[in-house]
Amino acid sequence: MRIFDPHIHMTSRTTDDYEVMYAAGVRAVVEPAFWLGQPRTTVGSFVDYFDALLGWERFRATQFGIRHHATIALNPKEANDPRCTEVLDEIPRYLDKDGVVAVGEVGYDSMTPAEDEAFTRQLAMAIDAALPVMVHTPHRDKLVGTHRTLDVVRESGIAPGMVVVDHLNETNVALVKDAGAWMGFSVYPDTKMDEHRMVSILLEHGTDRVLVNSAADWGRSDPLKTLKTGRAMLAAGFTDDEVDKVLWRNPVEFYGQSGNLLLDPVPGFVEGEAPAASASFEGSSVLRGARV
Repeated sequence: MRIFDPHIHMTSRTTDDYEVMYAAGVRAVVEPAFWLGQPRTTVGSFVDYFDALLGWERFRATQFGIRHHATIALNPKEANDPRCTEVLDEIPRYLDKDGVVAVGEVGYDSMTPAEDEAFTRQLAMAIDAALPVMVHTPHRDKLVGTHRTLDVVRESGIAPGMVVVDHLNETNVALVKDAGAWMGFSVYPDTKMDEHRMVSILLEHGTDRVLVNSAADWGRSDPLKTLKTGRAMLAAGFTDDEVDKVLWRNPVEFYGQSGNLLLDPVPGFVEGEAPAASASFEGSSVLRGARV
């Protein structure tokens, strides 16, 4: 089973996660820029974060045989903090960098006027950069937020096929499907979707324009939820080809619209063999899995 996780926050994860992901078949990921839990107070902290996503984290992933890509944006939660909004002026230069495959996460958290402004501006940036967009639906009032999201997307003029609306569930999937956008599902313990509900949605709505992700981050989450969803699909009667479509070909099709995907195998890695830690980590506590 080959896996492309289209939404995972590897900055929050350990090298052990990279190792088990590779062993599970994960060969590519997309890491969206997001809220780190601790509020940022300056534009400079965003710039450092973006640089880390496109530099260090991309390098770190290759040490474990995984191709890393990123999306760049001011996230909805921090769009409400005037100390952060100046980063909108910095984002366009990052959209031209290697490894950037979309603008995101954008959208709504509390559906405020400040979020409206940030969302609209960043959709325009995506159009100018010819990049897809990853949209975050709010955790509260999700159905209302999805209606509002789709209205803003339509008003922006971006093609719906360039947009994935993420964190969907049974209440709003049909809205997004009917709008012609891609449907994103975070299979995440406790607060979002589990693999069995995900399979039920796939049985009802099919496998077209569906992206399944783990959204694993600093919270209680599981970077192997993509694998577990694939296994649940097989148990429910889906074919190997249908699993491959959902877990690999769909994210390749969506993010491939950026022209920035890099999916060739990382040199030095052999299929079926666990990767050895790189000598580039010599002197660090992660060399060959060592811990101090």
